[in-house]
Amino acid sequence: MTLPDPLHADALATLRDWRAPDADQDALRTRFVAHLEATPDGMWRSAYPDHITAGALVIDSAGERVLLNLHKKARRWFAFGGHCEPGDATLADVAAREAREESGIPDLRLVPAPAQLDVHPVPFCDPRGPDYTVRHLDVRYVAIAPASAQEITSEESLDVRWWPVDGLPELEPGMVDLVGIARSLV
Repeated sequence: MTLPDPLHADALATLRDWRAPDADQDALRTRFVAHLEATPDGMWRSAYPDHITAGALVIDSAGERVLLNLHKKARRWFAFGGHCEPGDATLADVAAREAREESGIPDLRLVPAPAQLDVHPVPFCDPRGPDYTVRHLDVRYVAIAPASAQEITSEESLDVRWWPVDGLPELEPGMVDLVGIARSLV
């Protein structure tokens, strides 16, 4: 007998209940729910080729700057995020933990509902070789940093830097949309 996975159950309930802002996001929500309904280990790296990940875009309390990390492997600017770990109780816990660990800011305030969903392939991540593609089904949250926040670059990043929302580095379109969503939540 397999014991129920409370993180899986939380993610499934969160995504079933989430009200997507548009048809594209609702299509992703439907895809994520179907993945979890069909895949008992869908929260974990063992799920191939897709698995759920979570993270957060950190924004300052004035809504004027976002904190991004220059990802060590991808060498591009992203929000904070990553894989589920055994101690995570909820999907929001995954996002909050990843944001705290990767930003170095311990007292972030996570907005409790997901802000955006995204699917992205992760090259060179599969030990079976380059012909295999792993996809992250990413649930993105927003975290608000206190005015006194001091960021720290973690070992997963080449750099962590505050960017003005009107002077962002080159980002994927979904990240630009997420910045707009984050500003509306501050």
